[in-house]
Amino acid sequence: MTEVPWIDINYYKENVMERKEFLKSLGAGAAFALTFPCLQGCSKDDENGDSNPVPTGVDFTIDLTSEEGSGLQNNGDFILKEFVVVVKNLEGNFIAASQICSHQQTDQVRFLEEQGGIFHCFTHGSEFDQNGMPLNSITNNPLKIFNTELNGNILRVFE
Repeated sequence: MTEVPWIDINYYKENVMERKEFLKSLGAGAAFALTFPCLQGCSKDDENGDSNPVPTGVDFTIDLTSEEGSGLQNNGDFILKEFVVVVKNLEGNFIAASQICSHQQTDQVRFLEEQGGIFHCFTHGSEFDQNGMPLNSITNNPLKIFNTELNGNILRVFE
């Protein structure tokens, strides 16, 4: 019976470099450069290395006629303020959600116009409806939603 080299265990032991040997041959610097992105890929930390708490005690206003408020003029627009995503949704209503994802507490939640308007975390892909309920299986934890109140041109976001 003829042995196939890629199945023969002795061939494998003699001719295939083990991962540990490979990393040793690269040296510490090259090994770090190759493995660091992989190790960081699913970290709970944000880009600064800190885990972010979900905002609490939120109570602020936005003057819609100000430069800050100009980011909320059109349906689908959003701004970020105090770790809150403030949105003028596709129907023209103001809603606000935590910028901190309920999955692993990264600050990458943004509003997308897809599916009628959803909150999407760009770290691991968690998606939430406008009531904060998860839309995919990445997390079962809801996204925190804040109250909004419009008085003239002043939008209040609060708990």
